[in-house]
Amino acid sequence: MEAIKIAVCDDEKNIRSYICSLVRKQGVECEVTEYATAEDYFLAGADHDLLFLDIELKGSDSSMDGMEMAKRIRGMEDIKQPIIIFVTGYEKYVYDAFDVGAFQYLLKPIDEGRFAEIFRRAAQQAGQGKRVLMVQYGNTGKTIPLSDIYYMESQNHKIAVHMKDGILEYYAKMSDLEEELQGQFCRVHKGYLVNLSYVDEYNKTEVTLTNGEKLLISKYKYEDFVKAYLRFMK
Repeated sequence: MEAIKIAVCDDEKNIRSYICSLVRKQGVECEVTEYATAEDYFLAGADHDLLFLDIELKGSDSSMDGMEMAKRIRGMEDIKQPIIIFVTGYEKYVYDAFDVGAFQYLLKPIDEGRFAEIFRRAAQQAGQGKRVLMVQYGNTGKTIPLSDIYYMESQNHKIAVHMKDGILEYYAKMSDLEEELQGQFCRVHKGYLVNLSYVDEYNKTEVTLTNGEKLLISKYKYEDFVKAYLRFMK
């Protein structure tokens, strides 16, 4: 796999250096670039697969914090959309993070174990970022990166694709999608096909995604789901 391009954007040099050191400990081939402000990031014409972003980021004129920077990135169609991992000292910002399609968040002081787990999943997704789902609805075709999809839901002979930027419905068979996307997606219920990249936690009755949504797990699917998830996480 080619090197993952990683950006670390934080106005505190010691935090930037610490995150960079944690990245290099993970043993993944990567290129890491540091930015102190949002202005530096945009001026560099940044093209990254993964972005560690401080929510409380201050620019040279204090005009753009990390959340505003993320919103601007998500609104730009002419740049690569990075996987965003927010870094924050305040848990109150956590739910806002998912409004801009953040992959996960890290609380300061950063726990090395949690960092390693989140980084591994993000790096895995970055490597899968080129896989796509081809969707045909009416006379219109659309290509959706698998990394943009949280899960798919079967609804009245249609499939509802739950994405970072909304929901798209089209006619398809869940069984066909299950076969096509095996390895990255898993059927947890007759009505749900879940992107394993976005599984945050699970128990015998439900799976919680990184965006906070909870989906039912069928008791008949639970064992297969656990096996698929553990294979995926290796």
